[in-house]
Amino acid sequence: MTSTIASDHAQDTMAARAVEVTKVHGRGAAEVRALDRVSVELPAGQYTAIMGPSGSGKSTLMHCLAGLDRPTSGQVFIGDVELSRLSDRQLTLLRRAKVGFVFQAFNLLPTLTAAENVELPLAIAGRKPDRSWVDKVIDAVELRERLGHKPAELSGGQQQRVAAARALASRPQIVFADEPTGNLDSAASAELLGFLRRSVDEYGQTIVMVTHDPTAAAHADQVLFLADGKIVDELADPTPEKVLDVMKRLGG
Repeated sequence: MTSTIASDHAQDTMAARAVEVTKVHGRGAAEVRALDRVSVELPAGQYTAIMGPSGSGKSTLMHCLAGLDRPTSGQVFIGDVELSRLSDRQLTLLRRAKVGFVFQAFNLLPTLTAAENVELPLAIAGRKPDRSWVDKVIDAVELRERLGHKPAELSGGQQQRVAAARALASRPQIVFADEPTGNLDSAASAELLGFLRRSVDEYGQTIVMVTHDPTAAAHADQVLFLADGKIVDELADPTPEKVLDVMKRLGG
């Protein structure tokens, strides 16, 4: 099943897409088909959630789309660049320039301040920050008064907002968020999800989020559901109730 939820305009501007992607782990009797000929299109300027039961292949799909893992077969594109044609170094440079990441575990460097963590990807890439843009992102996550603090001096919610600001600081083509609310309480989760939603609505960002939480998924424009390595359902304009209904059917 190929995801088709997109406007006519968005069909012309795909931030990322997968074509007949298969990912196999192991061989022979130990073979596991994590993805089975998955095709999906992720429109620019939209917020997509990926859901499915444990072992459905959702994290594997995100890792392949983000260039963190290479599929066994099929094609993955970020913009119009096919990732399989790139060397490991070229892939690293493309991720650095085009992709932002928000992880469940925050992945902040403990010796750096919040401000330094936000600008770290730009420093690694040797790029000067667009100060007006970085300031806008910092204000959007409401952390200006905490910029001089190191991660240990911040709450979990504040650390994740720093991580989200870091993901957007370089104005990436697409941001991948892997269970970004997994370590947060409900209030901090709501703050982070609200920021991700605003980044799409106000800044035109593209977000792809793996989540198990129907409330988190309801912030997205569309939800893709995986089971046994295949896309088996999709939902536009999701609500927590609609998402939960589909997950119940899938046994998630």
